[in-house]
Amino acid sequence: MRADAAPATRPEWVVSEGLTSYPDALAAMEARAAAIRAGTAAELVWLVEHPPTYTAGTSATPGGLVDARFPVFQAGRGGQWTYHGPGQRTAYVMLDLGRRGRDVRAYVHSLEEWLIRALDRFNVRGERRDGRVGIWVADRARGTEDKVAAIGVRVTRWVTWHGVALNVDPDLGHFGGIVPCGVAEHGVTSLHRLGVLATMEEADAALRAAWGEVFG
Repeated sequence: MRADAAPATRPEWVVSEGLTSYPDALAAMEARAAAIRAGTAAELVWLVEHPPTYTAGTSATPGGLVDARFPVFQAGRGGQWTYHGPGQRTAYVMLDLGRRGRDVRAYVHSLEEWLIRALDRFNVRGERRDGRVGIWVADRARGTEDKVAAIGVRVTRWVTWHGVALNVDPDLGHFGGIVPCGVAEHGVTSLHRLGVLATMEEADAALRAAWGEVFG
């Protein structure tokens, strides 16, 4: 694990090498969120990759799990079913909303904007969709659209945890075991599927650069 020193007014950024198990991530997030509430730790943006994993949010239904070919975990975040795996950058965001306005809707909007601006650095136009969670990419020539990034958050006593997942180059076939985020009529894509052969390090750099534009 490598950590970047940050000014006290900005979150710490940590990038974990290799694959982080989902239960380990949950435990680490919960502990860090508690420490942020107690004032004993700085806010944190934690970038990880997971082994192939399906996670169920608080709105997940049994029918959303089509084929449990990978380990399944209850996430405790909002939303429905999500896949995590190699080639996907998951960013766990632990911020103190008590010092940032106590507006969960505005926070989720900021996460969306963060992803949109990071994608823009690769000339990819990410878009919001009413009634659908995540960031979408439209192929207007074919009349289709696919999700390129997922969002799922939890807020405990005004400290956030969980976060976003950007598809850089995961195995998109792995999404076939679930109905991603409860949306069956649209697909899932990645930067590589879109022809953007970015490395994980380049994706991280785009996320880091876009962060300051949105969160200050």
